[in-house]
Amino acid sequence: MRIAMVSEHASPLAALGGVDAGGQNVHVAALSAALAALGHDVEVCTRRDDPDLPERVRTDQGYDVVHVPAGPEAPLPKDELLPHMGDFARFLEQRWIAQRPDVAHGHFWMSGLASVLAGRNAGVPVVQTYHALGTVKRRHQGAGDTSPPQRIGIERMIGREAAAVAATCDDEVAELVRMGVPRAKISVVPCGVDLKRFQPEGPVERRDHPHRIVSVGRLVPRKGFEDLISALRSLPSAELVIAGGPVDVASDPEARRLLAHAERAGVRDRVRLVGQVSRASMPALLRSADVVACVPWYEPFGIVPLEAMACGKPVVASAVGGLRDTVVHNVTGVLVPPRDPLALARALGSLLVDRARREACGLAGLDRVAVRYAWERVAEDTERVYERATAGRAVAVGGTR
Repeated sequence: MRIAMVSEHASPLAALGGVDAGGQNVHVAALSAALAALGHDVEVCTRRDDPDLPERVRTDQGYDVVHVPAGPEAPLPKDELLPHMGDFARFLEQRWIAQRPDVAHGHFWMSGLASVLAGRNAGVPVVQTYHALGTVKRRHQGAGDTSPPQRIGIERMIGREAAAVAATCDDEVAELVRMGVPRAKISVVPCGVDLKRFQPEGPVERRDHPHRIVSVGRLVPRKGFEDLISALRSLPSAELVIAGGPVDVASDPEARRLLAHAERAGVRDRVRLVGQVSRASMPALLRSADVVACVPWYEPFGIVPLEAMACGKPVVASAVGGLRDTVVHNVTGVLVPPRDPLALARALGSLLVDRARREACGLAGLDRVAVRYAWERVAEDTERVYERATAGRAVAVGGTR
């Protein structure tokens, strides 16, 4: 099967940890690799944000990345990309008319817009994964939401025009149905985890305190790092390591704000912001933790809990979005209300003082990711969605089905 992945701002080749580089980049890269391993011909189209990028890159994982000319050949915040989606769609349409893929898979709402517009004339069915929904973002961020005002209406249109929608969790299914997307179009296909990279055995980063809490994510307020710093006041034996943001984390305004909060809370000496951590180094960091904390205000899915569980670590997570699917309360970790430092401190403290419970949660997490969240399993689930989207159409030979 010829598969056109579309990921307008999240290149699978990008370094992670920047403002707009995170879980979606990992998802697109890993899913593309897993589908290629199943025998599919996979091409990822992403926006050119550097004039020195080649037009096409063949990855070691067996899929291609095409850099699409759409807007300035320079980095732009994703919330400023909508005016350039017409050029993006025209590029896709011309490419798909010349050589039609069997299915296009849009990742994020602007990729979905470009895919639907291009697919109309090129005759290509579109599968959509939103990764995040504008209705949820607006609900939680209010006036702080920087998304274009057209976002929610466009997301609704994409859901109605797409051949199928791959939601990442049950919470997203309910949200999409409330938006008017037909339930029959929606399947749940979660994100996955690389079980070869993330496993309990391997190097462990050295630490200097009796206990360590690790949290990973982009340095934006909604990730809940301020709540973790507040909770640290009640956990005198623990250090908090936050990974994410630029390489030069000291220059980041959010990093400075968090460290100022730590100073006011009297825990500055136990808070480390380490900035961008490479994928190769991430397992050693996660293995060094007693507990991995993922406490955003909201979260469409969240890959870090899976990576932590694959390393055999318990997870304390906000009871929001996809985290309610991945973290099983009192089995693989503990779910807490979002934006509640006191509840967070109690959950973290209960695990830090009980090594046997931590080990039991870690073993349960290992079992859970192996059964449900291996990328091979996710790729097979995605194949089934593609089959629904292309039902009745002739498709290229390839893949396991």
